[in-house]
Amino acid sequence: MSVRHPPDGDPDRLAHFLLRSVKRAVREFAMLRDGDRVAVAISGGKDSLSLLNLLRRLRRIYPVRFDLAAVHVRLDAQGVTTPYAPLEDWLAAQGIPYSIVGPELGPEEPLPLSCQRCAWLRRKEIFLAADALGCNVVAYAHHADDAARTTLLNLLYTGDVRTVAPAADYFEGRFRLIRPLFYITEAELARFAQASGYPSPPPRCPRADDSRRRLVTDMLRQMGRDYLTQGRANLIRAGLRGLAPAQ
Repeated sequence: MSVRHPPDGDPDRLAHFLLRSVKRAVREFAMLRDGDRVAVAISGGKDSLSLLNLLRRLRRIYPVRFDLAAVHVRLDAQGVTTPYAPLEDWLAAQGIPYSIVGPELGPEEPLPLSCQRCAWLRRKEIFLAADALGCNVVAYAHHADDAARTTLLNLLYTGDVRTVAPAADYFEGRFRLIRPLFYITEAELARFAQASGYPSPPPRCPRADDSRRRLVTDMLRQMGRDYLTQGRANLIRAGLRGLAPAQ
């Protein structure tokens, strides 16, 4: 995946450029079908807000008809579920249904939560909220760099060469999980977010910098241009091959 340089400053022009990659992913992995209702998982960071922004734009021009909703889960490793007004105000202004939820943690739940436990609780709440909103599709904002990091993470810690699935069915087909930003880089999303003027993100989880993913991110960053020009694309390609069923 080569480094691309869309025009800076104008969110409409940037969106026009990025939608080419969104449409490529949607077509290539059959992410959307006529009549789908898509719940976008919103963390409050630039990636998830950009995903909702781009899907709203895609809905106006794409031949497949689909509806949108948004889901935000309040939770960090300390079990904090405090409302974050800037994000909630932004969601309320989008003109689409949305749900903001916070898991009910029982007194037996150990704190701080492990990263795995926190992620499981978030996923559970997202799917429950999506179901309540009448959605059959859940959209995550994982981008190309996430896909590359996941391939390396799995190789180092599990011995498998695979990445996140661009699209997959869950719960016997009740839900489809999609990742429409699969071919968009983190740098492209950062430019789009800056031009779009999103609210500042909620406070970071206190354990965000302690994860294995952060270590892998730092490893790839040290590769510099080698990662940007060939390493990222090769990791994604290898990860997709790892997802393919054995022949």
